[in-house]
Amino acid sequence: MAGGSNEGREWSFTPAQRHGAGPALSPAVAERRAGKAATVQTPNQKAASPKPGTLGSPSSQQVSPACNAPGRSDTMLLLQRAVVSEFRQACRLKSTPSKLCIRACSTNDSFQPQCPSLTFSGNNSSTRGWRVTGTLLGLGAVLAYYDYRCKAAQESPRIYTREEVRSHSSPETRIWVTLGSEVFDVTEFVDLHPGGPSKLMLAAGGPLEPFWALYAVHNQSHVREILAQYKIGELSPEDKVPSTLKTSDPYADDPIRHPALKVNSQRPFNAEPPSELLTENYITPNPIFFTRNHLPVPNLDPETYRLHVVGPPGGQSLSLSLDDLYQFPKHEITVTLQCAGNRRSEMTQFKEVRGLEWSTGAISTAHWAGARLCDVLAQAGHQLCETEAHVCFEGLDSDPTGTAYGASIPLARAMDPEAEVLLAYEMNGQPLPRDHGFPVRVVVPGVVGARHVKWLGKLSVEPEESYSHWQRRDYKGFSPSVDWDTVDFDSAPSIQELPVQSAITEPKDGETVESGEVTVKGYAWSGGGRAVIRVDVSLDGGLTWQVAELDEEEQRPRKAWAWRLWQLQAPVPAGKKELNIVCKAVDDSYNVQPDTVAPIWNLRGVLSNAWHRVHVHVHAAP
Repeated sequence: MAGGSNEGREWSFTPAQRHGAGPALSPAVAERRAGKAATVQTPNQKAASPKPGTLGSPSSQQVSPACNAPGRSDTMLLLQRAVVSEFRQACRLKSTPSKLCIRACSTNDSFQPQCPSLTFSGNNSSTRGWRVTGTLLGLGAVLAYYDYRCKAAQESPRIYTREEVRSHSSPETRIWVTLGSEVFDVTEFVDLHPGGPSKLMLAAGGPLEPFWALYAVHNQSHVREILAQYKIGELSPEDKVPSTLKTSDPYADDPIRHPALKVNSQRPFNAEPPSELLTENYITPNPIFFTRNHLPVPNLDPETYRLHVVGPPGGQSLSLSLDDLYQFPKHEITVTLQCAGNRRSEMTQFKEVRGLEWSTGAISTAHWAGARLCDVLAQAGHQLCETEAHVCFEGLDSDPTGTAYGASIPLARAMDPEAEVLLAYEMNGQPLPRDHGFPVRVVVPGVVGARHVKWLGKLSVEPEESYSHWQRRDYKGFSPSVDWDTVDFDSAPSIQELPVQSAITEPKDGETVESGEVTVKGYAWSGGGRAVIRVDVSLDGGLTWQVAELDEEEQRPRKAWAWRLWQLQAPVPAGKKELNIVCKAVDDSYNVQPDTVAPIWNLRGVLSNAWHRVHVHVHAAP
């Protein structure tokens, strides 16, 4: 582990030893340690006590220059060898002299030993005396070291603050994480992580719990034993989580978010999962499902919640509780939601736009359950009409002026059972999380995320689309020639169905891949229920193409509401030092992505679906 001496690298650690019981020394290290620690003294010199934290460190073993004088090196060598060879014999001794005076490391050649009891006649006796003496000194050093480790084990663990942990989030500063109240330095383990270094780095400088909650396989005894080897201390009990915003702040009551999310704005909160997690699973886990909020998150009581459904002229309106919604037939579907601004950052690289800098992660997939909108509308007395009509939705989120988020979809879609529009109250088998519309939201398969109104409070059928700002003055596409001086929002229709889309999630842009074979992964999706039938991948910027393998998830004709995950394993061309990886998807109407951003650029940066490009380096084989 980091911070130890060179000898420390030969230690074999167990979890108990990492907590202070001391490392198990290899025989070679034990022998060297005992020899080095045999502190000698002259009549006028006391042996220096080892300083905590320096015992065994090469820098702490200072030897007098006289020890290098002729005739002294043999003596020191005998002392070192004696520790092991005579260890058992020394242990059988029941008493030892209180003082040992040895002629060693002395610059006085006339010095004579003052301990006749250890002076033996004859060469053999003299040698034996030196060996026993060395053994005793070596044993003393070992016992001193053991005593030091015992005392260290009894001392309180090193205490760190959360701020200190947060400052260790890169290989340069070392990589620390926490689990419960314990702090771990996992720098040496990052490259050994079975899921890859990038996954572990997501927790760098912070807690492991949110990630272990996503991947329950970690919460096992053998994993904890591995982690225990890297423990360096404890979190300060006085260290508190940063205080929340003042209660007067409309965002003070926002929910806690998963730390893996890449935050694009805090207030309102908007964030996306990192690309390496985005396609780990076909169904996106709730905690890392991309979050798009326009206003503060309301905290609604499910017991008092009511959905107001405005009836037709001359009809009666409904006020539905959650229990009332549960009485409708429960319908379940898997649907991908995508923000209109997904991949906006690529448009920004071409020319400045206004909007959040979404990367490839403003898209996620969940299994939704709830009442079909057509059933609720029918219960209120609504039916299809020959004239144009829209179902307008209003959320219970609002700004300080009381203005709520709103949007609308055509009545024809809302009333079509095959369109499967939901008033959803479950997400991946659980009640909706607050960030995703608890207790009820709209889910409109195949349609831009902006129409999936969360925290639904009211719906009505109107002759015109919603007058909400987000329906009339946002989420519309324009020609590249239109700027903010010439834009006319009334001239463009609101975005409903989205165009065909695909993106690469692995490898990441700028990453280094191994020569031989490269694995490329990503997602593909098209709006309106159009199925993705093919994904083409190029390793040379679009000069040559290969067809990726699509997952086996079923896609119903005209009801392909969810994405297709795909991957390609391909040989890296010999001699290549870099790859320009490109992907493009084709749907069942043979719509295909445009090759560049330039012809689809627009001032709001929406509908960004050009070929996705990733540039990687190739690590040359040795």
